[in-house]
Amino acid sequence: MPETRILVVDDEENLRRLLTKLLGQEGFGVDEAGDGEEGLAKYKAGRYDLVLLDLKLPKLDGLSVLRAVMEHDADAVVILITAFSTIDTAIQAIKLGAYDYVAKPFRPEELMIVVNQALERGRLVKENRALQDELMRTFKFEGIVGDSPKMRQVLQLAAAVAPTDATVLIYGETGTGKELLARSIHLQSPRSKGPFVVVNCGAIPETLLETELFGHEKGAFTSAVTSRIGKFERAQDGTIFLDEIGDMSTAMQVKVLRVLQERVIERVGGNKPIDVNARVIAATHRDLRKAINDGTFREDLYYRLSVVPIELPPLRERREDIQVLGMHFVNKYAVAFNKRIKGFSPLAMKKLRGHAWPGNVRELEYTIQRVVILAQEEVIGAEEIWLDEQGAVAPTFPKAFSLDEAERRHISVVLKMTEWNLEEGSRVLGISPDELQGKIQAHRLSETG
Repeated sequence: MPETRILVVDDEENLRRLLTKLLGQEGFGVDEAGDGEEGLAKYKAGRYDLVLLDLKLPKLDGLSVLRAVMEHDADAVVILITAFSTIDTAIQAIKLGAYDYVAKPFRPEELMIVVNQALERGRLVKENRALQDELMRTFKFEGIVGDSPKMRQVLQLAAAVAPTDATVLIYGETGTGKELLARSIHLQSPRSKGPFVVVNCGAIPETLLETELFGHEKGAFTSAVTSRIGKFERAQDGTIFLDEIGDMSTAMQVKVLRVLQERVIERVGGNKPIDVNARVIAATHRDLRKAINDGTFREDLYYRLSVVPIELPPLRERREDIQVLGMHFVNKYAVAFNKRIKGFSPLAMKKLRGHAWPGNVRELEYTIQRVVILAQEEVIGAEEIWLDEQGAVAPTFPKAFSLDEAERRHISVVLKMTEWNLEEGSRVLGISPDELQGKIQAHRLSETG
């Protein structure tokens, strides 16, 4: 482990020697400078974990040195040494980026407490900066973050199948990122300039799904006053993503199987075959093998869909990714909410790693979003992270919940935090006030309930 190095900048020779001796006894490497210009030159030429900086210096005063140090390295850790009469200036310096100050005369033990706290803060900043660098280098596939062995296997397989036209079946629990992976495969494929059309087969009533997929002709049923193309036609020369295909009825499965075999559709109420050229990617959270045995899913459709099966692991099985995912979401929402947040304390990260994450990456993202909204400090502490085991402190989630329920609970949390200010709530959620009002009505939310 490299030696911790401290630069002492003070024009009082006796104090410099005292500080050098004191810090040396604690095992730190120490360099000295007797004026501001010398101190700044040494800092720029060396590598220092901490600077002890007197405010009153010849040639270049302490505030000027501080500004130059912070311009050189925004993560620099600086402790000011000041006389009681200049404490107001020290407070001003903290606003410029200094970590803290100690007033003369000080006790050695008082100084060492501040020094060790500052070094710990610097260590956290460096660790999180390294994580951000790792995030930029980590093996990503169009926005999917993950460097664990399981995710590497997933992304390598996705990268291999993307340039082909092969049908892909993605398995994964709710919140693991099935749609994001499907979209990524599309964007890496020769069809990337074509449309990416999403159909949630589990969210559309059976009576409407056929029309949604294949379209209808004018007069096909009472309300069909005009013709309408379906999702397969909309996905022409692109990709259609059939999410939760395990929820599709066996009657509809037969019709989808025909599209995969013959590459043609017929609109509802029509009799003219229409050629379709759309790649199919499907996804499910169900065990389709079991569904085949139960007679609820066709085996021939299963084999047509799973030319290349990809299983997305739940977050609890790739805990190595929690740290880099956490930093990814911190960076994302710090920018969105104009917050200056550098990362997590060790206890906070331990807490995140120890959680079961039944909602997977989606639950982690919602959790970090809430933390960033409420954060007051640059480093997130464990006490700021609300998880289900904290009972009444935060909304409790069951061991598994639907996307609809996740949205309802998240909107409820944001509305409570913003005291039901719809304009503020819509800004936090990234939707319009009208959209938020619609979701409030759809989820039957109220201020009293």
